[in-house]
Amino acid sequence: MAFASALHCRECGREYPIEPNYVCDFCFGPLEVTYDYDAIRKSTSREKISSGPMDMWRYDDFLPVSRENAVNLGTGMTPLLKADNLGKMLGLNNLWLKNDAVNPTYSFKDRVVTVATTKALEFGFKTLACASTGNLAGSVAAHGAKAGMETLVFIPANLEYGKIIGASVYGPTVVTINGSYDDVNRLCSELADNHAWAVVNINMRPYYSEGSKTLAYEVAEQLGWRAPDHVVAPLASGSLFTKIWKGFNEFADIGLIDAVRTTMHGAQAVGCSPIVKAFDSGLMHAKPEVPDTVAKSLGIGNPADAYYVLKILKETGGSAIGVPEDEVGENMILLAETEGIFAETAGGVVISALKRMAKEGRFDPDETVVAYITGNGLKTQEVVASSVHPINIEPNVEAFEEKVLGANSN
Repeated sequence: MAFASALHCRECGREYPIEPNYVCDFCFGPLEVTYDYDAIRKSTSREKISSGPMDMWRYDDFLPVSRENAVNLGTGMTPLLKADNLGKMLGLNNLWLKNDAVNPTYSFKDRVVTVATTKALEFGFKTLACASTGNLAGSVAAHGAKAGMETLVFIPANLEYGKIIGASVYGPTVVTINGSYDDVNRLCSELADNHAWAVVNINMRPYYSEGSKTLAYEVAEQLGWRAPDHVVAPLASGSLFTKIWKGFNEFADIGLIDAVRTTMHGAQAVGCSPIVKAFDSGLMHAKPEVPDTVAKSLGIGNPADAYYVLKILKETGGSAIGVPEDEVGENMILLAETEGIFAETAGGVVISALKRMAKEGRFDPDETVVAYITGNGLKTQEVVASSVHPINIEPNVEAFEEKVLGANSN
C-alpha cells in the first residue's frame, strides 16, 4: 500500500486531498505529498528494502504509489561508482559518481515519470503529456507507450536532435515550440487547464517530483546506510536537488541512517544560471532570465524550486557554482577519459563545478563526495563532436605503422 495521506502547501500548510492538483488555492504555493511517517516507520526496515526488487520500487513505502501496479521499465539501482582516477586528479580519496545515465531512457527522468505515470493511471487519465528540455520527453514517451496511453510531448524547437529522436521513436505526438523551455511550460500550463491530460510536471507535479528522492535512498544504501559528506548535483528547475535532500532526511527521520550532515552543492552553466546568481547576490529568489546555454537540459530560466534550493544551500552551508560554457564539453570528455562515463552536458557542468570546488579546497581529501550524473552523452554528441579525430588508413600494416604508430611516436 502507499502511505501518502494528503497534499499540503509548502508555503501556508493547507491540506488538500490526493488529487491531480499542484497549486494552493489560497496562496498559490506549490503542493507536496504528505505521508504517514509513523506507519512507514512500522512498515519498513533495512532488511525489507534490501530484499526488495533491484530497482527504485524497493522504496515504494516512501512513494505516493505502490509497486504492485507500477508502470515499470526497470528504473533505478543505478551504479554508484568509486571514481579513483578522477579522484586522484582532484585530490579526493572518496569521490563517487551516481551514474543515472544508464536508466531505461538514459536519464534520471525515468525515476519521476514512472511514479507520475503510475499515479496518472490510478487517477483514470488516458493521456500523458509533458513540457520538456529533452530528457523528460523521452521518458514520458517511453512510459506512455508501456502504459498504452496517448502521449504528447512539448519541447523547444532548438532541442538537440538526439533527444528529439529519443522521444519520437516511442510514437508520441511531438510538438516543437518556437521559444525557450519557459515558453513551452507556460503553454502546457494553459493546456492542462483545458484538457483532461496528466501533464507530469504540471498537474501531476507533486507525485512526479517524489521519484527523485530515490536518488538519495539508493546512495545511502549503496554507501552502507549513510549519507555522504557532500553532494554535487545539477540545477534546472531545482526539484531534483530539493528531493535528494528530502530523501536523505526521510531516511534519517525513519531511523534507517544517522542524522544527515551532508553539505549540498548545485551547479549551472553560466548561460542559464538564475539560482547561482541569486546565491552569489545573497538573495532567496531567482530573477528569471532567457536561457542561452549549451547545457539545454538545464536551460530553465525561471526555476520553480529556486527558493527551496537556496534555502537548502543556506541551511547546509553549501555552494552554487556557475560553470563557463566552454568548460562543459571539456569536462564531458574528462569524465569519459578518466572514469569511462559518457555524460550529457549536465554531467559536464557537474564535473566542472566539482573540479573548481576541489581546487578551492571545499572538500577534505577523505570526505565522501557524491556527484550526480543525470543523463547520457549520446543525447548531446554535438557538444564534443569537434574533439573526435579518428585516423583513417588503408587496410595494410604499413599504413597502420606509418599513420598510427608513427603519429603516436611523435
